[in-house]
Amino acid sequence: MKYTRFEKARIVGARALQISMGAPTLIKIPKDIISPIDIAMYEFKEDAIPITVKRVEESQFREEAL
Repeated sequence: MKYTRFEKARIVGARALQISMGAPTLIKIPKDIISPIDIAMYEFKEDAIPITVKRVEESQFREEAL
């Protein structure tokens, strides 16, 4: 699935918070990556983050806005 920049920021930010609070990493991380944000970005690039995005169809969004 192709994510928008906003979805990517939300996913990486949420995962970085989890890592900074002590959550284990989901894949083996190289020793040169230390920052929780960098670890989350690495996990995102490797498609290892089990977070899903639920999108609302545009037609449903317009009906709710009216």
